[in-house]
Amino acid sequence: MDNPAYVALTRQSGLARALQVVANNIANISTTGYRREGAIFAEMLVAQPDKPGTLAMTALRARHTDLTPGGVRNTGGRLDFALEGPGFFRIETAQGERLTRRGSFMLSPDSELVTPEGDRVLDEGGAPIFIPPDAAVISVAADGTIDADGTPVGRLGLVELARPADLSRESGVLFVPEGEILPAETTRVIQGAVEGSNVDPVLEMARMIEIQRAYELGARFLDREDERIRAVIRTLGRAG
Repeated sequence: MDNPAYVALTRQSGLARALQVVANNIANISTTGYRREGAIFAEMLVAQPDKPGTLAMTALRARHTDLTPGGVRNTGGRLDFALEGPGFFRIETAQGERLTRRGSFMLSPDSELVTPEGDRVLDEGGAPIFIPPDAAVISVAADGTIDADGTPVGRLGLVELARPADLSRESGVLFVPEGEILPAETTRVIQGAVEGSNVDPVLEMARMIEIQRAYELGARFLDREDERIRAVIRTLGRAG
């Protein structure tokens, strides 16, 4: 395989991974609290051992999370919370503390506030939030303070990162904080609502079509390059 084919293969590999990113965004259009991902490409200059000059190779180097807020949808659920502002909920998972914008919660058999997967929602001190099971009225203030029948029982632990770039995605709606965490003092809680995905379906479909066309163009180039090499081999074989 010669240099043009190597360069084309690196491009095809990057496009295939970018297509996976876009497809995942489209699959999560309706996922509460989902944040769109984007692919970041880089060009690498590779030295040729037997020839002067370098080759320009393409690679997908990182994935970028778009932190643009999603639309708020009213649900009327007393344990559904949307966030306005840059903050995140603190969640205790089996792998450690995580952050999320998905504010659709419920009560566990132990009357702790948990996610649908059973992960505990943490308060501002990093402790689980207990809500009396016989509470008739549960209300949440804009600052995250939870009242049960008029009695404060805890406050949602809302945090944000000093550098948003330090947020690492673990799954569709869970993030690993890898930098300095600060209290989200400007974030407001809205009870009875959830925040939707920030994926724009029209833009993602347009991006998918663009990537597919680029991939098909690269595939046609590789087919022609393969045929060219075969033709050279046939010619040399007849000449020998």
